[in-house]
Amino acid sequence: MAHSVIVASAQYPITKHADFAGWQRHVEEWIQDAADQHAQLLLFPEYGSMELVSIFPVEIQNDLVRQIIELDAYKERFCTVFANLAKKYNVIIVAPSLPVIENGKHLNRAFVFSPKGPAGYQDKLFMTRFENEHWGIESGAKNLTLFEAEWGKFGVQICYDVEFGIGSKLLCDAGALLILGPSCTETIRGATRVHVGARARALENQAYTVISQTVGEATWSPAVDLNYGYAGFYSAPDKGLPEEGIIALKTPQAEGWLIQELDFSVIDEVRNDGHVFNFRDQGKIESQLAEEPIHIIFSKLY
Repeated sequence: MAHSVIVASAQYPITKHADFAGWQRHVEEWIQDAADQHAQLLLFPEYGSMELVSIFPVEIQNDLVRQIIELDAYKERFCTVFANLAKKYNVIIVAPSLPVIENGKHLNRAFVFSPKGPAGYQDKLFMTRFENEHWGIESGAKNLTLFEAEWGKFGVQICYDVEFGIGSKLLCDAGALLILGPSCTETIRGATRVHVGARARALENQAYTVISQTVGEATWSPAVDLNYGYAGFYSAPDKGLPEEGIIALKTPQAEGWLIQELDFSVIDEVRNDGHVFNFRDQGKIESQLAEEPIHIIFSKLY
């Protein structure tokens, strides 16, 4: 079994499209570009799917609630596109998160696809003020999905979730060596909070963390009109790894992929014989939500 993976993290613009077919071509161009660079795991950002709102009438573009209803109606077509592209290019894709409606609740969901088809999803658990107070997006069921690929196990912590230790800890306790953080932020401060969170999660768990963010302006969208972000790969600052725990960063606001190969044998070595034992010692801490437990769901991608 391979013990490394080439990961592509997107700095992704919210692009305006004339129709669904145009959006589909745009997405395929991005995926083909990453596949041509030998990427095996592709990470798109939180709310990158909001560019689909551009194909709706202006009155829906300006209505935060109606656009969620319309996007949910596109959910099956959206998933079919990414499922087909994962198979065509033989890659695992963490699709840009999509607002969905389930049991009357509006959720922020990141679907994951493997060459064998849909592999599951991760809902965002911690909501920002904008999601809570203006958009009506709610916390999903308290489940974390641990995805198992041939090269290792990973989990997804959407944007604000990566600013809290509990999700990444539970995923890493269950076997994750990699935490992916799709994100959408407006400002340098917002992006900084997410990246600081990702660095902390890498340190605590002696794991790899990867951030993907939206970039640029989409003035036609009241939800994602302003975007500031950059892609980042992080690790614990330990032996065999970068001194500051920063593997790679892309220039902020530039469109494109940041691609890196991650070797999990280094993580195994650090956890077993590192300068410190953050991951082992964190096991002495019990973590759960006060109101309800978080459950782990296992998903095999091969």
